[in-house]
Amino acid sequence: MLRYVTTNPGKVREAERYLRDGSVERLDFDYPEIQAAELGPIAAQGAREAYRHAGEPVLVDDAGLFVEGIDGFPGPYSSYVEETLGVERVHDIAADLDDRRAAFRCVLGYCDGEGFAASPDPVDRGDRDAAAAAGPDSESPDGNENALPVKLFEGYVPGRIVAPRGEGGFGYDPIFEHDGETFAEMDTDRKNAVSHRGRALEKFAEWYAER
Repeated sequence: MLRYVTTNPGKVREAERYLRDGSVERLDFDYPEIQAAELGPIAAQGAREAYRHAGEPVLVDDAGLFVEGIDGFPGPYSSYVEETLGVERVHDIAADLDDRRAAFRCVLGYCDGEGFAASPDPVDRGDRDAAAAAGPDSESPDGNENALPVKLFEGYVPGRIVAPRGEGGFGYDPIFEHDGETFAEMDTDRKNAVSHRGRALEKFAEWYAER
């Protein structure tokens, strides 16, 4: 059984669209989140901590909104910025920019205690037994040498920052426009079909079917 580490049942339902029915269950586990400038190390360390807790295959995700005109801010700090500044404040900051291009990014981290072969995925190209960009393992005296292997899968959807529109979704959805609609204006099926998490899950499901 694959355990998806999240407090959001909607993420599990989205994962079930790509994985075999009944093959994934939600695991409510509050792992300590490291601070990093990229999503990969955060997801990788979270997957290690979750695997140590659960003792079975786990999937962890980390996601964020990256605004090009402000050097990718808020990026990995998106949740904190949403809680402290608020979504409308992020729009106000971006509204004065000449370049309001942005992207939602998601990185999934998978760990089952076993090693992985290298893959062509751009997140972990050059990988051997441990994920590239995984960072030092807190329980490994030799840094990465004895780290639990983690496989990473990235999803990306481009768009731009606009004034808030729409009543659906959550978080930054009302200010993120993709293909003429904000995520908050899309119904659930439409959003899942183009979302950053959905694209990462599609990559993962293809690989996991052969695992």
